[in-house]
Amino acid sequence: MKAKYLVTKQQNHPSYQTQIDWEKLAREITSKVAEKTASYQSQPGCPQIPPSMELRDYQKEAVASWFRNKGRGTLKMATGSGKTITALAIATELCQKIGLKVVFVICPYRHLVTQWGRECEKFNLKPILAFESVYNWQSQLSIQLYNIHSGAQSFLTVITTNSTLISESFQSQLRYFPPKTLVIGDEAHNLGAPRLEENLPRFLGLRLALSATPERYFDDDGTDSLFNYFGPILQPEFTLGDAIKKGALVHYEYYPILVQLTEPEAQSYAKLTKRIGWALNGKNQPGEIASQERLTSLLVQRSRLIGTATNKLTALRQLMINRLHTHHTLFYCGDGGQKGFNRQLEEVTRILGKELGYRVNTYTANTPMLEREEMRQQFETGQLQGLVAIRCLDEGVDIPAIENAVILASSTNPRQFIQRRGRILRPHPGKEKATLFDMLVMPPTLDRDAYEVERSLLRKELKRLMEFADLADNAEEARNKLLELQEKYSLVDG
Repeated sequence: MKAKYLVTKQQNHPSYQTQIDWEKLAREITSKVAEKTASYQSQPGCPQIPPSMELRDYQKEAVASWFRNKGRGTLKMATGSGKTITALAIATELCQKIGLKVVFVICPYRHLVTQWGRECEKFNLKPILAFESVYNWQSQLSIQLYNIHSGAQSFLTVITTNSTLISESFQSQLRYFPPKTLVIGDEAHNLGAPRLEENLPRFLGLRLALSATPERYFDDDGTDSLFNYFGPILQPEFTLGDAIKKGALVHYEYYPILVQLTEPEAQSYAKLTKRIGWALNGKNQPGEIASQERLTSLLVQRSRLIGTATNKLTALRQLMINRLHTHHTLFYCGDGGQKGFNRQLEEVTRILGKELGYRVNTYTANTPMLEREEMRQQFETGQLQGLVAIRCLDEGVDIPAIENAVILASSTNPRQFIQRRGRILRPHPGKEKATLFDMLVMPPTLDRDAYEVERSLLRKELKRLMEFADLADNAEEARNKLLELQEKYSLVDG
């Protein structure tokens, strides 16, 4: 599927890039597709693909596609498909072909910085992890940049967070990065936010965006800004279905669980749905200002209401009474920092631990890094049967031992939808398939206007749910369960 967004204002390439025969490089790389990894070995001082690692065909094709697009582009690849390895393979080729000097990786979260650091070390790189206190990295970065310019050092790898990127301390160093720097935006959809996008370095022309879901939810301007900077989505895209067929992700069974709202919740839901309709049609309530922010706020409020629906706790209790023998289970409660989800996190932990005796612990953004690693090990060995998590498992956290998942907060945001499900399908020794239980709220009876708004919003969500159901091993059973939702809103053929 081609991106619907157009790159209209893409920055000009630096003069040295226009002198590169990109087509020739792409042809050389394409000719390697059938060859062994040895053909990707680099010159001394460059990153080097580990001898034991064999790039998959689609990864090699992605490398060639980026070169054909003259050193720019967005790779839309499913969670678990090896985006990091593909990016480092591109860096390897760039170093060998044009003398790349710096790999500069930008990540949304601290745990992704450390994960990138581990992958870079496998490629014979010694990255600077530039996050948290400036005292941990600023002096080291300054010295190594000087060494690069003086010729005393051949290659530099820098990995930072979005928040550190926009800091004055990092921006003051960024101006000294050499032109032959590859900028890699990991989970790049985040970089479409205005404050982040305006701090991306314009003078660095080699750019690569990575994301399973690069399009920003209800933010076409932000999506355009992202593609204008990094370049368009490149072919071939690598979908969840592709990843399962290729063995990059495991097979799964999918069980939707339909949940009813309480009467007070249903009333709040109807009011929010009506106001969302007004916002979509450019109408205002008295005293309200028409804006993208207002629409986003209303969608977030409704999503929070759906995510924390009271009857989900009853459904959880009924489900887990018959699954107390299971291990490696993730319980997903939604976004951190929101009171409703924090209360849900506490209630889920109480029901599982105190009521049912299921061995769980909470895994959140506030969990210290060392404690997270200890928990991950306890989870893998079975000492912990489950993890009760919020947002920090959306992007990049690698706990492939997850075999079962109960998703209590089912987001309508396609990025979160794909991230949350794809995260559970990562391969792991002894893991033959995954099992997902997805709690979906049945919309209440609505008046005519709100019904039409609900139908419009639900059509997109049901499309994703049906696509996900179709990929499941129990596809027919999963689709039949969703049929009730389709029929209520006349979306069987929609």
